[in-house]
Amino acid sequence: MKTIRTIAIASLLLASANAFAAKTCKVELTGSDAMQFDKKEVSVAADCTDVEITLHHSGKLPAQAMGHNVVIAKTSDMAGIAGDGAGAGFANDHIKQGDQRVIAHTKIVGGGQSTSVTFPTSKLKAGEAYSFFCSFPGHWSIMKGAFKFGS
Repeated sequence: MKTIRTIAIASLLLASANAFAAKTCKVELTGSDAMQFDKKEVSVAADCTDVEITLHHSGKLPAQAMGHNVVIAKTSDMAGIAGDGAGAGFANDHIKQGDQRVIAHTKIVGGGQSTSVTFPTSKLKAGEAYSFFCSFPGHWSIMKGAFKFGS
């Protein structure tokens, strides 16, 4: 009887641990030499604990000429991040070092390359307006989309 009770308790603990297990939700984006992402909107469910964003550059031009990255931020912070990033330089992925407005960003990649970044959803708040965009100078104004969390 004691063995059955021990097994039952262990099973309940295992089930509880699985219920609280991390859930990484994956988002894939492709950028091109035409300065376009393949999506204008992405959504991440509220039960995700982490988000992994993978960027593929489908073009042929090198990163220094037509590089792309993905930056996640509040929509209201986009212009400021892009402006400050232009002066930060290519070596810093056109992101000002220590910019607290940036939730996450990938490195800049060129044609045929891919990159990924993973970040916790604890940095996001359901109902807040977020965007994804490329911070390469001149790209952010057209190379952007809505990043929805909790919908």
